[in-house]
Order: sequence, then C-alpha cells, then structure tokens
Amino acid sequence: MPANPATGEQAIEQARHSEKRYCWARALTYDSGMRNLTFCFATCALVGASVLITGTARAQKPTFPSNEVLRHVRALSSPRLSPNGKGVLLEVADSTAKGGQEHLWLVDIERNTARQLTFTPANDSSGEYRGEYDGSWMPDGGSVLFLAHRGKYTQLYRLPMDGGEARAYVLKVLPRVDESKSPDAVPPVKNLTSEKATPLEINVSYYSVSPNGKFIAITARDPETPGEKKEHEEKADAVWVDHNPHGTRLYLLDPASGKLTATGVPPNVRRVAWSKRGNRLVAIASGMNHEDELHPANSAWLLDASRPAHPERLTRIPATVEGGTWASDGNHFYFLAQSAADTPPGYDDLYALDLTSGTVSILTSGFSGSLGYGLPIETSSGVLETVQIGTRETMLEMQAGSQRILHFPTPVVRQLETNARKTGWVWLGNGSTTPTTLYYAARLGDQPRALHAPAVVPAGWMAVKAKIVHWTNEGFDLEGLLYLPPGASAEHKVPLIVDVHGGPTGAWVDDYFVFNEFLLGHGWAVFEPNPRGSTGYGAKFVAANHNDLGGGDYRDIMTGVDAAIAQEPIDPSRMVLMGYSYGGEMAGFVEGKTTRFKAIIAGAPVIDQESEYGTESGSWYDRWFYGLPWEHAADAWRQSPLAWAAHAKAPMLLLQGEADTTDPLGQSEEMYRALRQMGVPVDLVEYPRENHGPLAEGIFGMPSPEPWHGFDARQRIVKFIEAAFAK
Repeated sequence: MPANPATGEQAIEQARHSEKRYCWARALTYDSGMRNLTFCFATCALVGASVLITGTARAQKPTFPSNEVLRHVRALSSPRLSPNGKGVLLEVADSTAKGGQEHLWLVDIERNTARQLTFTPANDSSGEYRGEYDGSWMPDGGSVLFLAHRGKYTQLYRLPMDGGEARAYVLKVLPRVDESKSPDAVPPVKNLTSEKATPLEINVSYYSVSPNGKFIAITARDPETPGEKKEHEEKADAVWVDHNPHGTRLYLLDPASGKLTATGVPPNVRRVAWSKRGNRLVAIASGMNHEDELHPANSAWLLDASRPAHPERLTRIPATVEGGTWASDGNHFYFLAQSAADTPPGYDDLYALDLTSGTVSILTSGFSGSLGYGLPIETSSGVLETVQIGTRETMLEMQAGSQRILHFPTPVVRQLETNARKTGWVWLGNGSTTPTTLYYAARLGDQPRALHAPAVVPAGWMAVKAKIVHWTNEGFDLEGLLYLPPGASAEHKVPLIVDVHGGPTGAWVDDYFVFNEFLLGHGWAVFEPNPRGSTGYGAKFVAANHNDLGGGDYRDIMTGVDAAIAQEPIDPSRMVLMGYSYGGEMAGFVEGKTTRFKAIIAGAPVIDQESEYGTESGSWYDRWFYGLPWEHAADAWRQSPLAWAAHAKAPMLLLQGEADTTDPLGQSEEMYRALRQMGVPVDLVEYPRENHGPLAEGIFGMPSPEPWHGFDARQRIVKFIEAAFAK
C-alpha cells in the first residue's frame, strides 16, 4: 500500500520531481511518498549520442531497444517559455550510462534549434552532483535561475543570457535551532555564554521568483551548527523520534542586493504562489515531525512581502491543500485539495477562494475524470487544470460554471506552461507511437508546432500502437491497454505479460513507455489493465476498492485478461504477471489466488498490511482503505498477500531497494521467506542505496545515477520469463 506523501524537505524534493518529470513511471502515478514520481523521457538512438534532430533520419530497419540501449535513454522536462515568447528553457537529464545528471537547454522557437546552457563541473568526486535543475526565467528575460550542488551546499545560481558564467547566491542565516545548546545536550554544554551565534550557509531546496522580479522566495532547512556537527562526529547522535526541531523555512531574497530576510511562516514550507503583482504570496506549509501521521497537516499562509514577519493563516483553505495559483484580480486563489467526495487521500478537486468574502467554491464538481498533478493556470476566460480521462491526459478549462475539455494532437499532454503575458504556450506531449515531444502554439487551440529538442527517439526505433480493450465486471465498465508484437495473428498467438500499475490510485495511460518496447522486442504482448481504484474514471470508481484490496480489483484484472484473450491472438498457456509497488502487491495476491500464470514478478510490494503500516514512511493513505490495523486486524490480514501464501504455486521474482522507505525491505523478505518455506521457487534480489521511486526509474529505462541496477533487473526479468515459458 502506498504511504502518505512526505512532508518538509522530502516533500519538496518529491514535489519537484513529480511535477517536472510527470510523463513516465506510469506504474507509479500517485503511489504517494516516492511513488508519485512520474516522468517524461525521450530516448537516444545512438548509444551515448548527444545530437539534435536536424533533418530526415537515414532509412533503417525499425528495431526494438536492447537492454543496453535503455541505459542510454535521456529525459525532457519542465519547459519554461521565455518572457518575450521567443525561447523555451528545457531540462534534459543525461542517460543512466552518463550518470543521470540534469542540465538546462535553450530552444529557439523561430530557428527551431537548441543549445545546452549549463554544464556540470568535471571535478566532481563526491557523487552528490545532480547537475543543474529547477530552471526558471527572471521576469525581464535577462537571466535564468537554477539550483545546483557544486560544493558543500545546494545553491541558487543566476546565469546572464548575454554571456558570462553562472554565479551562486551565497545565502546565510542565523540558526534558529541548535540542539547542541539544549539543556540536556550530550555532551553537556560548556561556556554557553561565551559563544556568539554566526550566520551559517543554507542548502536551498526550492525557490520561486515574484512576477515583478523584486523578490525570490527561498526555502531551506535549518542548517547544522558547528556544535551539532561536533556532536555527530563524537557519535553523540541519539535520535529522538518525532522531536526534531529543524524545519524547512521560508525566506525572501532581494536578487539585486543579495539580502535574505526570514519570514514568519511556520515550517515546513513546501511551495509558494506569488500574486500577479508580486507583492503577496501564499505559502503552503506542512506539519512538523510527521504530524500528518495523525491527520492532514498542511496549512496556507498569506504573506505581504512588505511585512514578512507577519503572515496570516488562510483558515478557509483545508489542511489537504497541495498548491495553487492567484487570479489576476488579486482577490481569488485557485487551489488543489482533497476531493469533496469520499476518495483516497491525494485524489483532488480544484477550488477557488474569494479572499474578500472568504467563500470557497468547487470548480471541478461533477467532473467524471481525475485531476492531474499540474498546478492550475489562469486564462483570459477561466482556469486550466491537467486532467486524466480514461487513458488520456489533457487539459480541462473551467469558466463561468462550465467545463470544457481541450484537444491536442497527442493522447497525453503534460507540463503545459505559458509566460506572464501569455504570448505562447509550450508543453510535452506523447502517445504510444509518439515519443515525448516539445510543442509550441501561439494560442491554445492553434495547430501546434513540434520543436527540436535534444536526443529524442529516432525514427528507426519501432513503436507499437496501443489498443484499448473494453470489458465489464460486477457492474463496472473497464478498460486497459494492449500492445501486440509484430507477427501476432490467429495463426501465431503470442505470450502475454500482464503489467499492473502502481497506486492503487494510479492508472495506465496511452503514453510512450520504453519498457513496453523492450518487452515487445522479445515477442511478448503487454496488457495494462485499469481495475477499480484507478484514476481517470471519476470519484466513485477510484473509491470502489475501499476495504477490498485484492478483491474486486483482482477480479477486474482477471476478467480483463479473459477479454484480451477473447479479442486478440494471445496464448493463454503462456502468461506472466508483473507489477511494481501496488502492482507488486497485486502480484502477491495473484500468487496465492490463481495458477493461471507461469511466473510472477513483484517489485517493491506490500505483503503484510499490518507490518508495512508500522514501518513505512507514512500511513495516512493506507488508513483510508482499511482503518487502523490493530482495530481492523481481520480486514488488514484479508487484504495482505501474505495471507494467501499457503496457496502459492508459481515461481516468483522479487525486486527490492534496500533503502525503500515507502514499501520497506522487510515486505519482500517476508514473502521470500514464506514462499521458500512453502517450497515455491522464489528469488529475491536486493539493490543497495535504492529507494522506492528511483529503483523503478532505473528498471523502466529512465535516467538513474545507479549505472547497473536497472540493467541487472531487466536482465533478470527476461531470463525469469524465458525460463517460465520454456517449461
């Protein structure tokens, strides 16, 4: 089961990546914690290539990617239209083979060319450099900002566009917290009165520029003091759980003078939204020390930049708020928060707060799809929000009480952006046969133009168009995506890989997924079902697996498999089921409930709801499904794959990150021990240093700092499946 989203520094990091890379890791959509990572990737044709598309590719026989080629996939994310509407700032991640670092590129719209703007120093020996990320324009267009860790600290850099080197803002604060000086500090405090506090440099975790360019909102965690560092070096490092006084705080930076001013907004600050005039902002903060384990703990604060020490809490905004956008009139604030319907945590509606009257209205009432993770965007006639409708992702425009779906050339549209004057629009679009592409249009509704971006998928790489499979089960209209390898026919039925998405509040959509191309290259069909509990089909559907994990959702998947077999040339005697996160959890249920599959593969699964609840990084999400497990022990056990392990028969492969805080290592180890002692063939492979989302990224062929983990996992998956089909 997924965990509740993390708070503080971890939440900021997760939010950054979930927004800017929301194109891929399709199996992870709102798997919360590290599970809500979804990514936008393009693939490099030549191993290690770093070229632009500049003309018609040389004719070549289409091929599917090999395991090694997936180590050379690169990523596109976070397009930002320049203030003058002539350029696009774009983030590009290096391939796994090159370390997975991110860099900023500039795309010239008129010339349709791209060039790299930022480069990581070559003398990195720390292994901490992530490259340059979170790029944005200064409002005058004369420079761009980005974050980078190039020394001891993560700093905010400013790069002039007329030439010159990027320079870091050296930001220091007087520490608000120093545990080494507390009355019960170990070792005991000596000569307390003789020590004078000095400013300490901070690690910047997030920033946002005001529209007028006068301020930059900065968030940073309280720095470690020399006394605290000395404590750690002397191993006086006991951890008092949920009593850490260090928080992520909000500051205002004057970009002209470099002056940094503390604000009175309480920690932990996750994000801010500036008013269009740039004189006020709304800051979203989360509770300290896992307060969200007890109840929703976010809060919204209105801050006047001229009075930074005196924020006002917006009490009408609920504690489930995730972020928002100001209206141009300065009197309304659009925000995302938990749906008004009874749905799993993280399933949102879009609301509007009238700051004058204090009234709150729901803008997405009655919408039959699901909201995405992008923040709302105001237009001249209303407000836009990213939405999922079935297997499509697009934009919903709301105006004067009405709702209108916008149409784009690709079935999936993500990260739509414009500038302050709305002189153009840019976004990333893709589909099952269209790799991630950067698009531009002068106005929404115009025929868009594909822009040349670095290292996209070559024409010679074979792609298979998804087929939508429809079926019904127990009163639900259901659908899934089926990919058939070339040559499949009534005379040549092919093996089937059933892949279950993460979540359960997630879904498969009709986007480009190189892991599918990899599996298809082995001659296997891939079926991606969206059972009850998936997003994209409305509030009632997403809540239909309440207190029923491994029940109706399992039956939806199995009847979907039957529909795929009935409609397409599938060999029912050669099937394998796999999944990651909730998909791995479902794989555990399938292991104990049916013998229809030759083999089962589970990545980072939940196996025992009760033990996972007590050891995962957050439990609020799980609580919605079955309550407190010690009060509902029978329900928790019924919804645990371990409860069905005595009936297991199929060989199972478990893939697990050792540093997983979402579905901890012990979950896979429990299943491994149970199956091994039941005499069921089982293998467990553990990957050092890997957390939940990063391991999935590597396996699915996305850029990763771990050079060989994804390659190793894919190699094991293929050998495991081939051995099963050979029997």
